[in-house]
Amino acid sequence: MLFLMLATPALRVPAPMMQMATARYADTAIPLQSGALRTWSYRSPSVEQVEVNLETEGRPMDADIELWHGPDNTPCKMRVYVEDGEARPFCAVIETPRAPNTVAIRNIGQMEFPIQADVRPAVAEPSADCIRDCRTIQGGALRTYAFDAMVDSIELYVQTDGRPLNGRIEVLQGPNNNKQVIELYSEDGCDRPFFCFLETPGSSNVIRVVNTAPVEFPMSASVVPHRIGRWMDRW
Repeated sequence: MLFLMLATPALRVPAPMMQMATARYADTAIPLQSGALRTWSYRSPSVEQVEVNLETEGRPMDADIELWHGPDNTPCKMRVYVEDGEARPFCAVIETPRAPNTVAIRNIGQMEFPIQADVRPAVAEPSADCIRDCRTIQGGALRTYAFDAMVDSIELYVQTDGRPLNGRIEVLQGPNNNKQVIELYSEDGCDRPFFCFLETPGSSNVIRVVNTAPVEFPMSASVVPHRIGRWMDRW
């Protein structure tokens, strides 16, 4: 069943330490050539979240992101595709409870499409509006959220009641024109929910959230505006 929700513009204040695409991490970002793998390890139990930032110089981006927690244990992984990694950089929070944890990023794109990657400890939570707007999506169902040109970015939150989370998030601009696709897995969507900010430049942006799990595994999702109109930044 298809649900359509029209977003009501509302000003959002960026969450602490989550600077999204407005802050470039040129000082700490690491270039990843095609096929390259880079890991970031955290042994301190005080690091319970990390912020992952990926971008390109206007080229397509295709990457695998995995969270390793002990030998042969991957409790969270995702594949991220973006048509233009400069206009729509990827910025997400990965939960890292119970150290040690390692975040691994591999560039699976073509040789001529390098990626800039940055991973750092973070403290970020969805806004109160985002939590309040969570709606259940049954296994095999989807929900869509449409935003007008005033919305520069959105925040997206997906969780379960402790069951595995399998989902697909698409950013479309025009009929069946995917600008960004995230294929997501978490072994426990309550312990390790998915939270990210997505840039939505231009008009007619639609976020489509699909629960790719069987009907026995529902999930809750929320998509709300994060930043409205860059001209408002001056205030």
